[in-house]
Amino acid sequence: MFSVLKKISDFAGTRRGLLKKSMAVAFLGAVFAALQFAALMLTLDILVGGADLRIWPVIGVMVVSVVGRAACSYWSTNAETETGYFMVAEKRIHIGDRLRYIPMGYFNDNSLGNITAVVTTTLSDVENNAARCLVSVIGGFLNTLGLCLGLTVADWRLGLLAIAGILAYLGVTELSQRAMLKTGPARQHAQMNLVEAVLEYIQGMSVVKSYGLDKDSGQAVQRTVDESCDKALSLEKSVVPWMGLRQVVVRVFSVAIAVCALAFYSGGTLSLARCLLMLVASFMLYAELESAGNMADNLQMLGASMDKANSIDDTPVMDIDGAELTPADTSVEFQDVSFAYGDRTILDHVSLTVPSGSITAVVGPSGGGKTTLCNLIARFWDVQSGKITVGGYDVREYKLDSLMKNISMVFQSVYLFNDTVENNIKFGCPDATHEQVVAAAKAACCHDFISALPNGYDTVIGEGGSTLSGGEKQRISIARAMLKNAPIVILDEATASVDPENEHLIQQALSALTKGKTILTIAHRLATIQSADQILVVEDGRIVQRGTHDELMAQGGLYRRFIEIREQAEGWRLA
Repeated sequence: MFSVLKKISDFAGTRRGLLKKSMAVAFLGAVFAALQFAALMLTLDILVGGADLRIWPVIGVMVVSVVGRAACSYWSTNAETETGYFMVAEKRIHIGDRLRYIPMGYFNDNSLGNITAVVTTTLSDVENNAARCLVSVIGGFLNTLGLCLGLTVADWRLGLLAIAGILAYLGVTELSQRAMLKTGPARQHAQMNLVEAVLEYIQGMSVVKSYGLDKDSGQAVQRTVDESCDKALSLEKSVVPWMGLRQVVVRVFSVAIAVCALAFYSGGTLSLARCLLMLVASFMLYAELESAGNMADNLQMLGASMDKANSIDDTPVMDIDGAELTPADTSVEFQDVSFAYGDRTILDHVSLTVPSGSITAVVGPSGGGKTTLCNLIARFWDVQSGKITVGGYDVREYKLDSLMKNISMVFQSVYLFNDTVENNIKFGCPDATHEQVVAAAKAACCHDFISALPNGYDTVIGEGGSTLSGGEKQRISIARAMLKNAPIVILDEATASVDPENEHLIQQALSALTKGKTILTIAHRLATIQSADQILVVEDGRIVQRGTHDELMAQGGLYRRFIEIREQAEGWRLA
């Protein structure tokens, strides 16, 4: 139990100081709570023992106790609430920042549902309960201990018996925590599976509907929901017996205190006033400890949640020793580069040079390694052997942000954020002015359709750009790359899936984007390929041909067959 409490304290990060203050105030609240018994003891001395005391000082002590405890509870509750929200906010930002520097392979091995569950459901558990649990458990224990110490002053025998009750209660709670340790992670895993299943169901709704799989997919989600319920119930069932045992411990020691008080009074070793005090105390003594114990039942679940959130920190990042470098030029070079996804080799001892200011086209069969070749330049992954240089520096020598300042990428599959059109264009250059955004949009041939939107550049587009056509999204992504104005541009089949009307506009936009820059393009369009300074033909992870269009056509082989097939496809017409 205490290891999890320490874990919560460590998780608090910059808010740890506020959390410690909250615990200190909780301890002060325990002192004020102990004053209630002091006031009760004085009252009984007056009423039963005939002590020569005035009632007003006793009332004063009670008022101080009640007001002080209420003030401490108010401040402590606010502090723990603030700690919970802010420490999780900082963790979410930390996770977002770290994901930028994690190899793309992490996202293949860890699905969107997994990551989403961590930053939503998992961290929500921590946000709502962690700080409150820590303060409640520590505060409840200190409060009860303070009362027991107060009873020790009244009668050391009954005070020690009350403290023994605390120790017995903590022992049972620790056993309860160990039982939950077996079921807590399973419940956490089931929750993550549930988030993943729901996301998959929603994102694949078009496929579900088109193939009439509504019932089958719904059943899959239902099974995941049932599994989550089963694991949650298993967690609760593992705790219930221990909750009952804790109740037994509390009642046994409460009765023991009352019985011993009566026995001591009968034996003449305890005054009537003290006996009455102990009888009253036996019913009230462990109330805060019971509350703390019930709250402690959440600790193992919280520990599993924090471990899952922290597990992202265990993933190696690619930007540890990088430096802010300014390349001498914009050339790109592969030197005997090999790369594999797991056991599957994608690039096999590839060497190539893309001179500054040149256009290099990459062609070849699907799955041959073209996209991977381009992504390695941007360091989406690190190579297994060999090296890639940009401007003479190994890409691993750069800080990732420093490297990406030199590279703009336009993908075939465009992702736009659920934000305004202007902010989507400014994504690569957040400090750009509105005038610069408009200039980039005009150059990318998208100013006209943006102006026709309901709120122009302030129109909020749906997640993924769902409110725009494919060609419109593509042109906005080109405007984004234009605004960034990086000297190296990587185009991954940027016009492969657009209609002819949009293709003409996108080709204009690409011409403006790539003017005077170093270009590496994966392309199937003949016009793009024929105008390249060099063409690389990639097959099965190797460069099997390289040269200009005329040179490769003269050679024959894979490139010539590829061009002939493309010419036939582009010349095809309906009869």
